[in-house]
Amino acid sequence: MAKPIILCDTAGMTNDRWLECRMHGPKGDIPYTVGGSDVAAIFGVSPWTTPLELWKIKKGQMKPAKKANANQLQMGHLLEPIAAYWYGAKTGNTVMEDTNLYQHADHSYALANFDRRFTRASDNEPGILECKSCTYHKADEWADGAIPLYYEMQLRFYLAVADVNIGAFSAVWGNNPDNDLAMPEIIRDKAKEDMIFERLDEWIWSLENDKPPTMADVAPKLALESLARIYGASQAGLPTIEFSRKYESPLRRIAMLQGKISECNREIKTYEKEIEAHSVRIAEVMKEHEHGVLETTSDKLLIDFVTKTTRRPDSKALKEKYPAIYTDVLKASESRKVKVSVQPI
Repeated sequence: MAKPIILCDTAGMTNDRWLECRMHGPKGDIPYTVGGSDVAAIFGVSPWTTPLELWKIKKGQMKPAKKANANQLQMGHLLEPIAAYWYGAKTGNTVMEDTNLYQHADHSYALANFDRRFTRASDNEPGILECKSCTYHKADEWADGAIPLYYEMQLRFYLAVADVNIGAFSAVWGNNPDNDLAMPEIIRDKAKEDMIFERLDEWIWSLENDKPPTMADVAPKLALESLARIYGASQAGLPTIEFSRKYESPLRRIAMLQGKISECNREIKTYEKEIEAHSVRIAEVMKEHEHGVLETTSDKLLIDFVTKTTRRPDSKALKEKYPAIYTDVLKASESRKVKVSVQPI
C-alpha cells in the first residue's frame, strides 16, 4: 500500500466548505466520494441512513435530512477532546490532532478526516483514534471490548486510507473515566479491507451508471423512515400503481396480519369493558384508599387504586387565549402506513 494523498487542510474551514470538500474534493473534481461515515450505510448496517437514501444524496437528488438530534451531535463534537485526552492519559500513547483531508492512494473516491492520530508508546507504531460518545443505555454496545459494527467498518476504512495497521476508539458515556470509558483496539485486516473496498467499488459503479440500490437487508423500521424522507407525503390524484404477481404473497400476508390486529383490538376492548364492570364494586370498597389486599389460603390478591395526575397543555384553551402562540408552536405530524384490503372480483 502507498501513503495517502493530502488534499487540503480543513482547519478554519466553514462547515459548508468542509462539506463541499468531503463531497467532491477541494477542487470539485471528484464526481462521487465515500467518507468513513458512509461505509456502514453502503453495507446496510447504519442505524441512521439507508443505502438508497445515501445514494440519492450522492447523486444530488435529495439533501441530507435535517438531524433531529442536532444538540446531541454537537455534544459529541465537544466531547471529542475529552475522549482523546483520557485515551492518551490511560494508555500513555501520544495523541495528535490532524486536520488534513486525505485521499486513498488507489481509490480516489475514498476520502477521510481523522478525529485524532496517535503513536503507540511501546513501539512508536502510528495509529488512528476515533473519539465517540454515547448515552448510558448505549454503553452495553462497548462492553467487554465490543465495537459496534457500523463504527468498526468506519475505522477499518480509515486504516486503509491512512495506510496504518492499528486503530483505537475512545468511547465515553459519563463523567467517570474509570468506569464510563471504553478503549477497544483493532488491527488492520486485509481480507476485511478487501471486502469493504470491493463493495465500495460496486457502490461507485452504481452511482456512475444510475443503478440505485434496493432496501434489501435494511431493517424494516429504518427502511420505511428512509423512504418517507426520500419520497415525502403521498400526493392525491396520482394514478393507481399496478403491482405484478410477485408481490401477491407479501400483500396477502399484510392483509392477513392487519386482520389479526383488528381482531386483537376488538378483544382488548371487550376485556377492558369487562374490567371496568368488575372494577365498580372494587372502587366502592376502596373509596379514598390506594391499596387493598385479599388473603386466601394459597396467595394474596394485591389491589392498587392510585390516582395519577397527568399534566398536558389544554390545546383548546391555548388556541382561544393565545392564538398567535398556538399557531407558532403547532407541529404537524405526518404518518403513512401500508394498508391492504382484499376485494372479491
